[in-house]
This record gives sequence, C-alpha cells and structure tokens, in this order.
Amino acid sequence: MAIAIQYSIKASAANIYNLCATRSSCFPSKGVFLTMVLGLFALTFGSLLIVIDPYSIIFTMKTTFSEGTDTFEMWRKPPIKLFLKVYLFNVTNKEEYMSGKDSKLKFQQVGPYTYREDMSHGNVTFNTNGTMNSIPLHPLTWIPELSNGTEDDLLYLPNIALLSIANVMNDATFFTRVGLNLVIKKTNSEALVKMTAKEFMFGYKSTLLSLGNTFMPSWIYFDKLGLIDRMYDFDGDTSTIYTGETDIRLSGLFENYNSRPYLPQWDAAPCNTVSGASDGSKFPALIKPNDTLFFFRKSLCRSMPLVRVGEDWVSGMNGYRYHFRKGALDNGHNETANKCFCRKGNCLPAGLIDVTDCYYGFPIALSYPHFMEADKTLIDSVEGIQPNPDIHTTDFVINPESGLPLQLSVKMQINMALGDLSNIANCKLFSHTVLPMLWTEIYFDELPTSMATRFYIYLRVGPIAQTIFTYLFLIGGMSFILLSLASAFCIPKDIKLKDTTTWKEEAFRHQVVEKEMNKHRLKETTNNTKEMEVYYCSLLRTNEDTEEDSVLQRTLDSFEEVEV
Repeated sequence: MAIAIQYSIKASAANIYNLCATRSSCFPSKGVFLTMVLGLFALTFGSLLIVIDPYSIIFTMKTTFSEGTDTFEMWRKPPIKLFLKVYLFNVTNKEEYMSGKDSKLKFQQVGPYTYREDMSHGNVTFNTNGTMNSIPLHPLTWIPELSNGTEDDLLYLPNIALLSIANVMNDATFFTRVGLNLVIKKTNSEALVKMTAKEFMFGYKSTLLSLGNTFMPSWIYFDKLGLIDRMYDFDGDTSTIYTGETDIRLSGLFENYNSRPYLPQWDAAPCNTVSGASDGSKFPALIKPNDTLFFFRKSLCRSMPLVRVGEDWVSGMNGYRYHFRKGALDNGHNETANKCFCRKGNCLPAGLIDVTDCYYGFPIALSYPHFMEADKTLIDSVEGIQPNPDIHTTDFVINPESGLPLQLSVKMQINMALGDLSNIANCKLFSHTVLPMLWTEIYFDELPTSMATRFYIYLRVGPIAQTIFTYLFLIGGMSFILLSLASAFCIPKDIKLKDTTTWKEEAFRHQVVEKEMNKHRLKETTNNTKEMEVYYCSLLRTNEDTEEDSVLQRTLDSFEEVEV
C-alpha cells in the first residue's frame, strides 16, 4: 500500500513538472510579447492599406497633369505612331458628264496617301484654377512605304475655289454675277480640274483664289487652296485643358477652345459644346460603362459623341470599345437634339453636317466615308460609292481607369454640298449636288512597348500588388495574434480533457488529488507510529519475560540443589 502511494505521489509530481515544463516551452514571456506586437503591427498596417488606399493616392498623382508626371508628358508629346490616311475620289468620266452624255459623276477611290502626324501640345502654361493653356500642333510627314500611290498622281478633282465662289455669289446682284462670269470665262476656269494629289491636299494655285485673296483678304487670307492644308490649319489656335487637380475625371479634357467653352459657328448646345471633350490624346479617367464620351477636332467643327459597344484587351490592358453614337451626324431629321446643326435654318440631307462656317465659307459638309448612314439619295446620285461598316466605322479602345486610348481609328469624309449654281458659268451641272472629295482616317494601332509596360504596371500590377499585401498583412497579423494567444494558454499534449473540461476544473482536480495524498501520508505516518509502539512494547515485554524466566529458572535450580 505504501509503495503504491509513493508511486502515485511520484507520478503526480512528474505530471506537474511536465505541465510546468510544457507551459514554459510554449511561451517564453518575451517571445509571446514580441509575437503579439508583430501581429498587432501587421494587422494595423493591413487595415491602413484598406482605409488609406495608397494605390488610389498614387493613381491620382499620376493621372493629374503637373510638370514632370508621366501622364502629362505623354499628353504633351504622345510617344505613339499616329498616322493620317487620305483617300481621294477621282472623277473618271469628266468629259462624258460635262458633255451631258452621262447623267451621273463616276468616282474612283484612290490611295491611301499616308502621313505621320506628330501630334503635340506646345507652350504649355499652368493656371491657378486647375487648368493649363497650350497650342495644338499637328505637323505631317509623308510616309511613302505606307502609301498606295505617290503625291504626284494626276487626278480629276473638284475645283474647290471655283465651286465655292460660285456657291457664295449665285445670289449676288446681277452685275456682280456678270462680272464673275466674265472672269471665269477669261481664266477658263472649270469645275473639274486635273491636278496632282499633293496639290489637291496641300494647295494649288487658282486665278480666282488669287483674286479673292487680293480683293477679299478678310475672307480668303491664303493664296493657294488645299483641303488637308485647311483641315490642319491650327495657326493662332489655343486650347485650355483641365489638369484634373479639382476633378481627376477631367484631366486632359478641353475647358475651352480659342478662349471659348463653345464653338461660335453654332447657335446653341449641344451643337456648340466643346468643354469636356477630348482631342484623342486623353479621355476621362474612371469611366463608367454607360458614360458618353466626346471627341473634338477642329476639322470636325464639333464634338462627336462616343458610346461603348464592347470590351477588348489591347497592349495587356482592358479597354472599352467605342463608336460614334448612331445618328450623331443626323441634323434633325431623326435626332431632334441635332436640329441646331441646320445652318441658318437650312437642313442638309440626313447624314450630312454643314460645316461651312468652319471652312472659310466654303460649302463643306461632313459625313461618314462613302455616305455611310446617310440619306440613300446621296449614294444613288453618283457612282462608285460603296459604304461598308466593317471598313468605314470609327473605332476607339479606351482604358476606363486612366482614360488612356489604346487604339484609335477616326474616319470622316469631306464633301461639297452645293446649292443653286444655275447663274454661274461652267457650274450649272453641279447645282444641288453633293460631291465627295476625300475621306481620312486618323489612327494608331497600339501603344509603344515602353509606354504599354509602364501603364500595365500602374493599372494592373499596382492594384493587384496592393491587394496581395493587404491580405498578407491582415492574415499574417491575425495569425501572429492567435499564435501568441494560443502560446499563452496552451494545453500540454499529455493532458486529455473533454470538451466540457476547463482549466479551473483541472486545477480543482489536482487540489483534490493533493489532499488525498496528504491524507495518505498522514495515515501512513500514524500507522507507522502505532507499529513502532507495538514493536517497542513487544520488545519490552520480551525482555521482562526473559528476566522473569531467568529468575524462575534460578529458583528451580536452587530447589533442586536442596532436595539433593
């Protein structure tokens, strides 16, 4: 029994020692503190990443225009390869039409004649109201390897000078018309003339034009006339652009053009609105799927609305695909809001926009290439016109976060919309005629690799990296905190507790065991004492009995001796 109790005491002591040893190894107090601090720091830092959102701060800094920022420098001089393609409409039946043999003009599309457009914004000055002033620059460079033909190709093309003057002077006084007709016949001016492609695009000499420049310099201040040359006439133009300082979505958009937030050629909004439009180098940031964007170029004489038609991936970045809104070139026939595009109350057929006031009074009208989406009578009135949406549709791909254009293809046609010319010599056959002259495509296919890589890091890697680090800090912080708590309250493996057992119950159980052991020790001590008393008593009795026996034996011996 004593041996069993001793073994039980030793086992309990060993368990207590192991418990203490295990708890000690679970959490050295210094290690627990450091683990807890590290966890709290990581959790706090992860929470701050969510609250502060440093990516949004960096994104705002990068997107806002200021001296030296990437977005501003790319807007000031875009490092893209921007091209201008020009397709001319060559008249193939001049003699037959002028003689009356053919009732319709026959056109043949030639080109493209391709030029590199080095678009940039010069003389940039920052204002204190979140805007900046600049001068638009669009110099062109001939690219023969991308062209189908040469600038020296000889073509039959409309005599813009004669037809324009005839259109203006048809309602002039009788004597004025007589004088004009004498000049036309004297100079042998014809409505269709043979010239090179370059002359038609960048300027040809005309006696009538020279006379106009001499006698009407306020109207015709140039001595030669070329259609592309006039489209790219930016001399004296200025633009005011939002920097995005007050609203990040506005960065890179027009605040006004030539000191006006509207175009003076149109009487009312939305026709005259230019504020909030883009020149194609930068669109609004943080675009929503249903937002309508606006594109403005001086040659368009208006802002063109863009609507999203899909999504795509270009240069490793996601983009919304945009087309010009259907009916954008309607002038009130179907879109009542476009009624303001009817010049002086005179509405051209649907699909034509009269931009006479943007082209020095020349009767110029805009349409989509080959009269796409225009009144069918325009197509039927001539031959050689073949509209094709797959070829002639304008297309933009724009990154919705930054407003950066990833692809661009703007297609527009320049026409002459002539009125009554019956009173002007050599022009009667062209009365009430719409003549297609050329159509252009301004485009770039992709961003340069360096630019695409930089924006890929900004727009794709940046937010993903922040998300990853946020979760790492949050999960890591929680893990360290839980580890420190588990270490502080860890349970040794050799103590098996039921789910309902608590540390307090276990401690009470140990106290009960200890009391039982104390009772056993006390009982053993008592038993040992009694055993010793019995032992000593027995020893005493034994000694006394021995002495008594010795005395008795001596007495008996003495009696025996007496008897003898």
